[in-house]
Amino acid sequence: MQYPRAFSHIGLSVPNLEQAVEFYSQVMGWYVVMEPSVIHEETTSAIGIMCQEVFDKGHGDFKIAHIVTSNSIGIELFEFADNNQQKQPFQFKNTGMFHFSVQDPDIETLVANIVKHGGKQRMPIKSYYPDEKPYKMCYVEDPFGIVFEIYTHSYEVTYSKGAY
Repeated sequence: MQYPRAFSHIGLSVPNLEQAVEFYSQVMGWYVVMEPSVIHEETTSAIGIMCQEVFDKGHGDFKIAHIVTSNSIGIELFEFADNNQQKQPFQFKNTGMFHFSVQDPDIETLVANIVKHGGKQRMPIKSYYPDEKPYKMCYVEDPFGIVFEIYTHSYEVTYSKGAY
């Protein structure tokens, strides 16, 4: 029997872990649950073995921090020593993740705060159903070039018929 699984967390690679923790905690209001830490490449601890299995031998030491949203979704931030610190082109046509989304009823203030703290507004704030429902959305990016979307209402309410 199939049932919907819960979303647990997402991992983001950033060029500067401390700046990313500051941005996401100060601008997005997310809680830091594990301060930035260094993970050394080794093969004796559970985390060391897991990293070697995922990243392969020779991945090197890296920094990691864990933050969490108001609805308990984890954000795992990684800074690898050889991180390509250049913003990558927006690869929305490539297979894989090209954005995540957050929810804030005060979209105008959040977008302005993102821009004020070094991010970018990728489009004007749009209404999904003008004159019918107050649903708005906007694509933005953080100071590191990671693209995400903001909704004023929940995903299921935004896309369901008969909401309100």
